[in-house]
Amino acid sequence: MTDTDVAVIGAGLAGSTTAAILGRAGIPTTLIDPHPVYPPELRCEKLDRGQVAILHKTGLDGIALSAATFDGATRDGKAWIARFGRVIDKRPGGQYGILYDDLVNVMRGAVPPEVSNVVAKAIRITTGDDHQEISLSNGSVITARLVVLANGLSVALKDQLGIERAVTSPCHSITLAFDIKPHPAKPFDFAALTYYPERARDRMAYLTLFPIGTSMRANLMVYRTMDDPWLREMRHNPARGLFALMPNLRRLIGDIEVVGPVKIRPADLYVSLGHRQAGIVLVGDAYASSCPAAGNGAGKVFTDVERLCNVHIPNWLASPGMAADKINQFYDDPVKRAYDETSTSWAYQLRSMSIEEGISWSIQRRLRFFVGAAISAACKIGVLSDGNQFVPEGWTQRLRDRT
Repeated sequence: MTDTDVAVIGAGLAGSTTAAILGRAGIPTTLIDPHPVYPPELRCEKLDRGQVAILHKTGLDGIALSAATFDGATRDGKAWIARFGRVIDKRPGGQYGILYDDLVNVMRGAVPPEVSNVVAKAIRITTGDDHQEISLSNGSVITARLVVLANGLSVALKDQLGIERAVTSPCHSITLAFDIKPHPAKPFDFAALTYYPERARDRMAYLTLFPIGTSMRANLMVYRTMDDPWLREMRHNPARGLFALMPNLRRLIGDIEVVGPVKIRPADLYVSLGHRQAGIVLVGDAYASSCPAAGNGAGKVFTDVERLCNVHIPNWLASPGMAADKINQFYDDPVKRAYDETSTSWAYQLRSMSIEEGISWSIQRRLRFFVGAAISAACKIGVLSDGNQFVPEGWTQRLRDRT
């Protein structure tokens, strides 16, 4: 029998970051996960400046970025924005490329030794107003004042607790990830590139090329079904499939070779129902999913964890009990709710902007690029800049992200 203030179930990005923050704050914490080292998994593969800013509030941004650098600095310099084989804009980069499992394992390394790390699977959980009990696959039992459920897509424990996953948009988007290199071998002309679809009927959001270490990584976001013949083409002949989707892309990147396997991951949009219970709080994908194409999944995780660990858990532990009214303070947190709502809104807006037919949507797509180019030009001549007294901090970057 082990006693702790907080038991964190799941040591992915949300769970390991939670354990690192709580452990550094001196809060007795136990981290539970069956994997001693987090295995490779296709999820977030880069962090933008907005996500890093959220992580900065936890004090862990330096640790995360240390794993996303090459020769001491990020390799994402000026990013090209392109469509129809033409460069529309060149913008400051500032994104940090890092494979998801590398990021998680770096965060695990930030968990202080005072945190008890249990390599086992949580198989049963009992919760209440004061006392939570977790049975593990190794036969042991852990008791805690609070359980943080950060086990991602797993539903077994939530089913035990009567927490339902309601899918709001099945296979909302599909992410394809792979490495490319120029053929014949020569450096690419760009540090990073984002290429937008040439036709709405291609059901594509964008292709982004960015460095991870010495490799050029590709993330391709599409809106298709898993039985689409084009996905089979991408598995077996990815270079041909890539240029079939974007014929004019070759003007910018030349002939390429796809290195290694093409990883494909569909993403459902879902929310949790019946989760407002005593003694347990859900964070990250355990609570609700985000669309990888919208690019705010890591920000959603960091927002959850920052609010929970910096604001709510210290307040909850300061008084007896862990009733549902305490837990509800986290779900009703205005910062968390705002980010959740934005994440969902962007997921649907990007999908519609990318694939909807008709004159209205065609005009909106054209305006999207005109506005983006205008913002970039204004920043270059100094009319707009982050920190300017007439422009809220971060405003221009958010507009760039939206365009």
